[in-house]
Amino acid sequence: MRRLRAAATLILTGLVLSLGGAAAAADGPFTHWAAIFVAGDSRAHSGKPSEVFDNARRDLATAFEKAGFDPRNVAQFSVHPDRYPGARVLPTQPEAIQSTLDQLAAQAQDGCLVYFTSHGGPEAIVLGDLVFTPGGLGNLVDEACGERPTVIIVSACFSGIFIPTLYRPNRMVMSAARPDRTSFGCGESDRYTFFDTCMLQNLPSAHDFVALGSAVQACVARREHDMGLEPPSEPQLAIGPTLGPVLPFYALGGP
Repeated sequence: MRRLRAAATLILTGLVLSLGGAAAAADGPFTHWAAIFVAGDSRAHSGKPSEVFDNARRDLATAFEKAGFDPRNVAQFSVHPDRYPGARVLPTQPEAIQSTLDQLAAQAQDGCLVYFTSHGGPEAIVLGDLVFTPGGLGNLVDEACGERPTVIIVSACFSGIFIPTLYRPNRMVMSAARPDRTSFGCGESDRYTFFDTCMLQNLPSAHDFVALGSAVQACVARREHDMGLEPPSEPQLAIGPTLGPVLPFYALGGP
């Protein structure tokens, strides 16, 4: 009888260890990354209502979750969160964004992904009824993410203005346009901006963020050329020397 109990104990112990090992093996490189997706406005460039930015923040969050980000560590923000009942969308307000990113980064400590999509100007991007400067976004990320690996993406006209302030050795920063250029695709009838469209199109097949950034740049340039849009927006990409050599090891695509 003792031998049977001992054998049963060994079997149960092995089963527990096996299940535990399977759970650990299921973790991917982005399982413990914090991620936020912020729609900064609810209007087209004409000033009329548009879902272009909310479409992007919703579908980008879903796409990055499929790429390996844990939904428990992901938050979305909208100027009109009341329009999306049951979707757990938070208000696009600096205090709410900061406190949420702080909380997510405290529970998911391996890295950060910060994605803003909005209108932009030569000095800031639109954030609801306010504007968000490079310094403001820099302070937000500094406080929450510190020295951990961080990817920051700003999808807006003139968004290249953010790169010098946000750039750090541990960061990849990407913008939808040069500091002196507009981007395209934020009209009333657009589903996404050109940049956000290219991000969504290329994410499923990109191995890592370096490949994704290059693919998005090429995609935007090709679409603008095909449509005869001038001057080209020229999305910018800057990768810090500490993060650069290891970023290809952070494979997108889930566990």
